[in-house]
Parts: sequence; C-alpha cells; structure tokens
Amino acid sequence: MYGTVARIRVKQENREPLRAVMQRQHYDEVAGFVTSYVLYEDGSDTAWLFAVFSDRAAYERNAGDPAQHERYLEYRALLEDEPEWHDGEVEQDS
Repeated sequence: MYGTVARIRVKQENREPLRAVMQRQHYDEVAGFVTSYVLYEDGSDTAWLFAVFSDRAAYERNAGDPAQHERYLEYRALLEDEPEWHDGEVEQDS
C-alpha cells in the first residue's frame, strides 16, 4: 500500500464542516483508495490526515487527477495553512 500523512491545522469550529466535506467527496469512488483517517491532537488545532491507496500507481493517478485538485481546494478552505505532506509506503502488521 502507499499513501500520505499530512499535518494540518483545523480550528475547532471547522472540524464538523471538514468532516462533512470529506464525506461528501466520496473518496470511496476513487480507484485504488483504501481508507482515510483524521487524528485530532488533544487541546490543539493540529490534526493529522491519513490517506491510504492500494499502491503507489493508484496514489499518483489520484494526485494527478484534476478532480482531486478540486476536492483539495474545497477542504483546504477550512484549514489554517498549507498541509505538511509526507508520502510513502504503508505497512500493516496484522
């Protein structure tokens, strides 16, 4: 598997709108998409976005898709600043 982890900053009042945007975007219809999560650090605006794809090729197809750019712009509007992205291989132990 392959994916990305992004450090993002989301104000408390934008958490629910961000969840609604991501649910509406139907990532489950993106070829090769496996899962995603958002972890909110206790007591702060910092969160970590995880997106996992079946393989690097699927991840790169999605990253280069103009539709993904439109999805990004929609949720980026709810963030305090640009995400800090980290891409790589995803391993699962169990």
